[in-house]
Amino acid sequence: MAGDRFERHKQPWTADELQKLHTLAKKGMALKAIAKALTRSEESVKARAKQDGLNIAKLR
Repeated sequence: MAGDRFERHKQPWTADELQKLHTLAKKGMALKAIAKALTRSEESVKARAKQDGLNIAKLR
């Protein structure tokens, strides 16, 4: 099942993770790549980026 891939559920974001998210988003990395780098779900990364006002590049 797709939901069972990530063992971390509803974990709070650490300052280190937030810094990495901002850095990767500014570099123009894709959502899937950022999620993998942070070991978080794409939905989690997308929600946090929206909360912080970040734009995440969409793959075409």
